[in-house]
Amino acid sequence: MTTVAPMSDLPEFEKHDEQTVKMTTCYMCACRCGIKVTMEGNEIRFIQGNPDHPINKGVLCAKGNAGIMKQKSPAKLTQPLVRKAGTERGDGEFEPISWDKALGLLTERLRKIRANDPKRLAFFTGRDQMQALTGFWASQFGTINWAAHGGFCSVNMAAGGLYMTGQSFWEFGDPDWDHAKYFMLWGVAEDHASNPIKIGLEKLKRRGAKFVAINPVRTGYQAIADEWVGIRPGTDGLLALSFAHVLLKNEQFDWEFLTRYTNATQLIIDAPGTSKNGLLLRDEEGELQVWNQAEDSVASWTESSHENDIEAALFGEYTTADGVRVKTVMTQLAEKYLSEEYAPENVAETVGVDAETIERLALEMAHVAFQETITIDTPWTDWTGRHHEKFIGRPVAMHAMRGISAHSNGFQTCRSIHLLQVLLGAVDCPGSHLAKPPFPKHIAPPIKPARAMAPDTPLSSPPLGFPMSPEDLVVDANGEPLRIDKAYSWEAPIANHGMMHMVINNAVKGDPYPIDTLILFMANMSWNSSMNTAEVQDMLREKDEYGDYKLPFIVTSDAFHSEMVNYSDLVLPDTTYLERFDTISMLDRPISEPHTASDAIRQPVVDLERDVRPWQEVLIDIGTRLEFPALMNPDGSARFADYKDFITNWEKSPGIGFLAGWRGETGEESMVGAPNPDQWQAYQDNGCFFEHHLPAEQRYYRFANKDYLEWSKSVGFNAHTGPIVMELYSEVLQKFRLAGQGLYDGPQPVHEEDKQRLVQYFDPLPDWYVPLEEQRVDNEQYPFHAVNQRPMFMYHSWDSQNAWLRQIMAQNYLYMNRQRGEQMGIEDLSWVWVESHHGKIRCQLKLMEGCNPDTVWTWNAIGKQSGAWGLSADAPESQKGFLMNHLISELLPAKDGERGLSNSDPVTGQAAWYDLKVKIYPAAAGETGSYPTFDTIKRLPDVAEAPTVLRYHTHTPVNLERSFEDALSRGHLSSGDKR
Repeated sequence: MTTVAPMSDLPEFEKHDEQTVKMTTCYMCACRCGIKVTMEGNEIRFIQGNPDHPINKGVLCAKGNAGIMKQKSPAKLTQPLVRKAGTERGDGEFEPISWDKALGLLTERLRKIRANDPKRLAFFTGRDQMQALTGFWASQFGTINWAAHGGFCSVNMAAGGLYMTGQSFWEFGDPDWDHAKYFMLWGVAEDHASNPIKIGLEKLKRRGAKFVAINPVRTGYQAIADEWVGIRPGTDGLLALSFAHVLLKNEQFDWEFLTRYTNATQLIIDAPGTSKNGLLLRDEEGELQVWNQAEDSVASWTESSHENDIEAALFGEYTTADGVRVKTVMTQLAEKYLSEEYAPENVAETVGVDAETIERLALEMAHVAFQETITIDTPWTDWTGRHHEKFIGRPVAMHAMRGISAHSNGFQTCRSIHLLQVLLGAVDCPGSHLAKPPFPKHIAPPIKPARAMAPDTPLSSPPLGFPMSPEDLVVDANGEPLRIDKAYSWEAPIANHGMMHMVINNAVKGDPYPIDTLILFMANMSWNSSMNTAEVQDMLREKDEYGDYKLPFIVTSDAFHSEMVNYSDLVLPDTTYLERFDTISMLDRPISEPHTASDAIRQPVVDLERDVRPWQEVLIDIGTRLEFPALMNPDGSARFADYKDFITNWEKSPGIGFLAGWRGETGEESMVGAPNPDQWQAYQDNGCFFEHHLPAEQRYYRFANKDYLEWSKSVGFNAHTGPIVMELYSEVLQKFRLAGQGLYDGPQPVHEEDKQRLVQYFDPLPDWYVPLEEQRVDNEQYPFHAVNQRPMFMYHSWDSQNAWLRQIMAQNYLYMNRQRGEQMGIEDLSWVWVESHHGKIRCQLKLMEGCNPDTVWTWNAIGKQSGAWGLSADAPESQKGFLMNHLISELLPAKDGERGLSNSDPVTGQAAWYDLKVKIYPAAAGETGSYPTFDTIKRLPDVAEAPTVLRYHTHTPVNLERSFEDALSRGHLSSGDKR
């Protein structure tokens, strides 16, 4: 008979009496999920999702769970460092420096720049989630040379939506997971919003909604789609416009939605060769005009929206009483897209999708929108005062991301997808794509990018904004760029997020001028955050004829030993996300959901054990030393004690600050209210987040919802309570096109290449054109499209250093369609050469079925420089992993007589990572290992050798192996005996 051990002898799995739990916000990707961190002393026992959090509702991914290993990373920086005198940049020769000396050195340098020429400071940040703060700092310093990562991530997504519908994809909105019956996902890799999308897709699947994935690659989300459409990269816009062709041809569009909520009825002036051509007709007061069919004359669009006796024509061409020829927006739209150019049979070969599938998908969407309409019986009032008994929903939802935006035609592609939504009436209604507060915004948000600068003077407006005409460009009297990245110039007029990928190239060339100091925060610009990696490293080391660096002084703030650290002159070590206070603000990119306005904080859950400081604190410290007006009292004393004090008491306008929850002196107000000295504690007590739930009558049609529009103005989201009219036809783009044609009554470009680009790419209606690199290379020589995406379990280079996540992947492969590879005689797991017009790499290749035949792809940011990120010199990431970046140039292939143009969207300046064309051929026998390789990065002072084995536990782990006899004899523990 087997003897059962007494319960007192059972192992102790958890030391509950030694554990505490702290809530905070994850930073392992852009989701910003709520997390519950269980501690044993100052050690993290485990990380779970916060079940009360509005974003993830307790769900947590591999990245979030592996935050422990982010905290335990051997790559963590430990102290401020300065490059040793007499050593070369890039060699990694540093010596420790105290914080006082480091900040004193930097402050004195910045003080001289600010007193003489503030634009000689360039301050660019990566995926920092605190751009409201860094933008504030740059504005107070007085430099226009500030931007964040959006210019090489998804500015096309933001601009495409904000200039057309007032909302967008990306972090501006979400599909209505609870009501959508048909969901189309465009170009979304599996890292984006991974927990919310996983939760949403599960809801769709459970309800039986159809899920269609448009993507060259079938991985992640696409793998569970009901239908995968393996499109050729860069042709999504053409596919969307072919869908529009089918809808218009079959008269499957929402007449009432177009008439009430868009500019479809507004009148376009038809006066070729004049400065008025293509502009919208206005009366003397500036009111937009429609054609009143009842009176056969023009009428105010605003009055036509209010009055039933004005019958605004949706289609038609007319002549006004003054002899002006006009046509409705919808007429010009129909003329364009009903052209046989967009017929499915004429686009099928280009997009890689057969004509029957294109037509079927378009009609499926129309059927769901118009035959399976849903309603929510909630009364609401539109902006005209018209009462509605219910919300009408067209339950077709779409979502899109980097696969769309990272092309040089991405802005127009994003507009083309929004056009589909509008034709179906599926915008911010039940079952469609829903805006997330503070969106929707008026078109466009009334912020113009700063241009004027003066010594020791803050900017009068933010460095980034929304141009509405050529007058808003940031150029000098000769039309030349004023910003170091050339954002908001004729080369990229609507570069709403700046052009971070061009900063180093332009500054080293002194084009348009040299700079003195470059500050980079969390931006790995010498590696995976630059196109053209090897040459960028050379640029960072480049010297002038006097032996001085062309980039005189580089400051990097990062929590980890990235590749960029070694190219810096001053290193200011940041904390990890588990060691600091932080805000995820509605002034920035909040954690709002469609029916809630939400924001969040981070709080320290572990004590600091290194000589590091949060970059937020450093910015407030330096700004105070430099006596920024917003940080000083009238008597010259510091207005704020530290970052927490700044967040609590600074106000953008009366009652509006960085955090919207628990405002007012006693914390009883929300969204707007006086500063509350106990606001941080209120957030901590509430799990580190705040939610304002929109009342039922405000949750849909917010672009025209009277109650929502009034509320959005009251809390500072919008400047007025008027409707957000969707612009199918963009007069803003037409003004720039007129400038290119030499017809605009205002600024015009002087360079021929700028004129040509404005005429060719600034179509006021959504358009499609062949990506720019593809236009300039020999496509027979370079037949493959090459794209990359991030895996669901890693995010940028932050996580491919993570000991737990590296067990999932420590080497990336180049993936190719199996049938295409076999036709070329390329074997699975063989080594191949990949060449572009610019560079050459060697990597290992895998064959797969779910890949467009003309496409190869890989996981991004897995490849590392040897010795970086705390990894051993022979880590597989540096020996077998690779970057596609080595193949990509930040400049387009040159044309005779043309200046160097950025490899970017000509409208927004979005880096065109995904336009890459390559050729592939087998490596010779014995040619193995990744190429190119780089010298091993030298370890920093006081940093130990990378461990060969990294294990982690807070107490002696329990061996969970049990004999079969023990399992049978003892069975399961009762609930009361669990340990």
